[in-house]
Amino acid sequence: MKAKADSYVNNCISDDFRPFIEQEYELKRSLIKKRQLDILKCSVKGTIDSINKEEEETTIVYQTHMKLLYKQKDFFFIEEGSEYRCALFYKDTLIKDTSIPVEETNPELDFIIEEADEEAPMRKDYYDRLAAVQYAEKYWNTPNPAYKQFDVNCTNYISQCLHAGKAPMRGYPNKGSGWWMQNNKWSYSWAVAHAIHNYLKNSKTGLRAKQKKAANELVIGDVICYDFEGDGRWNHTTIVVAKDGHGMPLVNANTYNSRMRYWAYEDSTAYTPNIKYAFFHIIDE
Repeated sequence: MKAKADSYVNNCISDDFRPFIEQEYELKRSLIKKRQLDILKCSVKGTIDSINKEEEETTIVYQTHMKLLYKQKDFFFIEEGSEYRCALFYKDTLIKDTSIPVEETNPELDFIIEEADEEAPMRKDYYDRLAAVQYAEKYWNTPNPAYKQFDVNCTNYISQCLHAGKAPMRGYPNKGSGWWMQNNKWSYSWAVAHAIHNYLKNSKTGLRAKQKKAANELVIGDVICYDFEGDGRWNHTTIVVAKDGHGMPLVNANTYNSRMRYWAYEDSTAYTPNIKYAFFHIIDE
């Protein structure tokens, strides 16, 4: 039965599109080998969002949810990912099947936070890393209705995780100051990847972080920022939720929702050879 299914799928794929599929699978195979992973189980589910037919072409927008059970040395973990994709068929032949890109159109991206000298507020609690990770696990693929959601939601999600860990807010109501969310308003640093990078790098009071040189220096509850093009514009933010069998971070993220993903994002369509990372250890007290 499996052989018949594989044969059917192969016959339905356009020869022009086949090299792209093979290239994507070869990349994933090489990364799995590089990390010394064994795949014990894999499942993928899809739900159709819309179908548009025009003459002999059919466009289908659908959402996938993938689960992979890995073994690495004596460490077992489940990686999950969810994304929207678009498939184009000509008659019964698949011509193209690609992830739907999410464009950052927020003009606030160009705002550079300038930290003012402020007196550090009194703290009642330490940063609760476990609470931050528990939140990250609960809401990685299910929005929390208590918060506003954005099309580009990665930094908003990370801010929610930090808030769940009792990270102190400050700066309200100035959108360009501090890190905060209140009364259905928020600072640039709460919701914009470039702004939270600048905030974590420069903040001397309230929520603070220490920049580390390497990913393996981070612990759960810490934050990684990504500049995919290496052009100085920070595009993405993730939170460390675990360490793999080699002591490297596994992260959760939104926008392209993912859980227990390897921190380097080498399998991402946004990845480029010029990628830059910023590793932030959240200061506990």
